[in-house]
Amino acid sequence: MKVRMWGVRGSIPAPGRHTQEFGGNTTCIEVRTDSGQLIILDAGTGIFPLAQSLLPSLPIKASLFITHTHWDHIQGLPFFTPLFIPGNHLSIHGAQDVVSGQGIEQAMETQMQYSYFPVREAELRAALNYHTVKTGAPVKVGDATVTGTILNHPVVNMGYRIDCNGKSVFFTGDHEPYSNIYEPDDDEYRDYQRVVDERQQQVDAAMKNVDVLIADCSYTREEFQTKIGWGHGSFDHSIAMADRVGAGTLICTHHEPTRSDLDLKQVFDEAVARHPRTQDKANVILAYEGLELEF
Repeated sequence: MKVRMWGVRGSIPAPGRHTQEFGGNTTCIEVRTDSGQLIILDAGTGIFPLAQSLLPSLPIKASLFITHTHWDHIQGLPFFTPLFIPGNHLSIHGAQDVVSGQGIEQAMETQMQYSYFPVREAELRAALNYHTVKTGAPVKVGDATVTGTILNHPVVNMGYRIDCNGKSVFFTGDHEPYSNIYEPDDDEYRDYQRVVDERQQQVDAAMKNVDVLIADCSYTREEFQTKIGWGHGSFDHSIAMADRVGAGTLICTHHEPTRSDLDLKQVFDEAVARHPRTQDKANVILAYEGLELEF
């Protein structure tokens, strides 16, 4: 399989001279299976340069898997150029909204209302269809299988594992490590800890022995302490998680938008230094736009 990072920022695009090295686009990842099947993970602003790269090879057939519908993960979708060209086909997959009870099509329909975008969904020329992903239920995409797992975020966030011919990649989207909201001496602590442990075991099982783990590393360990409940992880959390589940490579992404290239390298190096690498531990990479891995 091949993985390419097209957008690595979180929350909001961060263009400018201080982010040129790692990039300012929000989340979008291209995955190519062994047979060349195109799978796209999230549709942040990084999906626009991905679209431009696809134009010479039209028509295309692609499967887009949305982790969740916060703006930084869907805001580039109306600018995915193949949507406007007949002959292309895009399948959009995502979780059901627990409030409305509707599937991923609700977000697309709302996002492309005329109040927000000059072209309505009904005017798109490509073939477009939607699929609701249920946690733990595998979805066949060409020679690959994609399986979703609910992770910890303020809205429903589906992490995705892609398996193809014995190789695998897992993308968390946005994920905060599960933790106990009670103090150890509270009556509710023990029961809630059982829930935390069960959920963590489910996540670890979904990631087990993955070749490439792409994870939310928004915060430093110090920043995380002041932002518990925001739904994001830290470099330290993700490195420990990668080692715990036996991942081969960890790609740290969803970079804090206020962090410059220089600052990003500094906090990354500090985190890795706290978790020395040995032969049995994951290789740790700092994501940048254009990063490609083939495995």
